[in-house]
Formats: sequence, structure tokens, C-alpha cells
Amino acid sequence: MTYAPADFSNIRSLIIDMDGVLWQGDAPFPGLIEFFNTLRNKGITFVLATNNASHTPEQYVTKLEKMGVKVGLREILTSAMATASYLAERYTPADTRVFVIGEDGAVQSLADQGFILTDVCQFTDPEEAKYQLNADIVVSGKDRSLTWDKLATATINIRAGAAFYGTNGDTTLPTEFGLIHGNGAILAALETATGKVPIIIGKPEPTIYQQAMAILGADPGGTVAIGDRLETDILGAVRTGIPSIMVLSGVSTLEDLKTSAYQPTWVMKDIRDITDALNATA
Repeated sequence: MTYAPADFSNIRSLIIDMDGVLWQGDAPFPGLIEFFNTLRNKGITFVLATNNASHTPEQYVTKLEKMGVKVGLREILTSAMATASYLAERYTPADTRVFVIGEDGAVQSLADQGFILTDVCQFTDPEEAKYQLNADIVVSGKDRSLTWDKLATATINIRAGAAFYGTNGDTTLPTEFGLIHGNGAILAALETATGKVPIIIGKPEPTIYQQAMAILGADPGGTVAIGDRLETDILGAVRTGIPSIMVLSGVSTLEDLKTSAYQPTWVMKDIRDITDALNATA
């Protein structure tokens, strides 16, 4: 894989995707430790920004530590965190009821902002249902414990007028077993049932990149995004106005690039190539 080391001399900050870039499932990619050592040695600041809303920052810190890499909580930004922050700027959390389809990451992020979280309706007691089916907002993220009751609770709330948000629209998620369905599949079911289109906060919308740059105190000229998906990571960078590196270790391929209306600034095989390019730059 070719690259232009001289072009990397302007890189001061990186916004780095995780699934498909740093690992697949629980399997770290080769060169992970060397990659982060290079960033630390060169003083390149970074935020690990993922569309995966299921985990908390603490869980990501622990996952990376098990892989031999130490990062701080402020170096993690999930689409769940971005969504909670976005909503907190537009609603009064203490007065806003939110029903969440999601795991720890989505639930904790909204709770940390002070939103009132409503429970899933079991549809056995009409009086209880009245209380559970009056959310102001429905937020959907990846949920491995998805049930009919959760989908029904979200559907009724949305049809009754609740605002509809998706932490991300990823239709698939790379794992060590292959591609599986992502949050986009859940959103598609709810959109079909309600006729309402969700507002997406994660990539390819620029919101998460803009929040990451705010955390870093970085400017677009010295910031580069790294990702493996054309339709989210790379398109998000294009919409934000920052350069990008697409790695071929995840979802998108060279064949995908041939028919894409937008392109990454650089294409590299994996994080080992990025490490080599950074080390070749004075």
C-alpha cells in the first residue's frame, strides 16, 4: 500500500474509529500497541470516536487495557455520548422523558445528562402502560437484548408524537464471525412501523466529529479521521471538511471506492501502514 509521508507532517490530531480499525469483535488487529505508542511518542492527540453506542467509556477503556493499550476516558466518544450531549443542548433533561432502545452505553449517557428514562412496557396492565407510553423522545442504539416489547414501546411512543433519534444508522457491524446487523436494522423496523424518519447523530453526520474536535481543541486543518466505512466514517469526514484515511481492515473495500461519489484522502491496508507513514514523517 502506498502513502505520502510528507503529507502527514501536518497531522496534530486524529479522530479514530474502533470497530474494523483497531479490532474485530474482541480480536485486536496486529500493530495495535505500536500504533498507539507512535501517537504518544509524536504527541498526536486523539479521540476514539465510534458509532457503536452499546458500551460505556469505562468499558472501552477496559477493553483497550486488556489489549495492552492505555487511554483516558476523555479520549473516548461514542455515538451514545454524542446523542445525549446533542439532546441536552435542545431539551431540558430534568423535564424530558426518554425511552431508550440500547445497552449500557446509551442508557448511561442519557442518565448522566439528567434525562428521565422510562421503562419498557410489558403490555399487561393498561394503567401502567399509560405511564410508560408517554415519552417525549425515543432513542435507539445497538441492543443485543432487543425484544418485541421494546419495539412496541418505541413504536407507540413515536406514533404518539415522541421525537425519534438514532445514535447511528450503521446497517451492519463487523465482528470476528463476520458482518452482523447494526442499529440501522432496528431503525428500519421502527421507521416501517411508524412512518417516521429518525434523526441520526452518529457518522456520517458531522456532529460526532465536531464534538471530537471540541474535546481535542483541534482545528480542521490539523485533524484527520481514520475509519473503515465509506458511508459513515469517510462521508462524515467529507461533510465535516476534514481529511480522512480509509483502512481496508474492516467493511469497505477498494471495489467500493470505484463507485463512490466521495473518496478518502488516503487509503491504507491497516493501522500498521499508518504507523509506518507517521514514523517516516519527520
